[in-house]
Amino acid sequence: MKLLTDAKNKSQMVLAHLQHYGSITTWDAITQYKATRLSAIIFNLKEKGYNIESVKKDGDGCRFVEYILHEKREDAV
Repeated sequence: MKLLTDAKNKSQMVLAHLQHYGSITTWDAITQYKATRLSAIIFNLKEKGYNIESVKKDGDGCRFVEYILHEKREDAV
């Protein structure tokens, strides 16, 4: 399921996903937006002031990270 087709690039799609659902995993990013460098996108969003937490998880014999969006900082650009 594509989310917000008006988003122009993968970073905007990932941000829209975070704002709508609250979290994203690498698998979500790959399957829904063909974004294979989620950690780089998250890094850039953090640099822009978004408060995104990285939570390590275990499931089905694998480990992965879930990125959770919290309130944006007041002083963020």
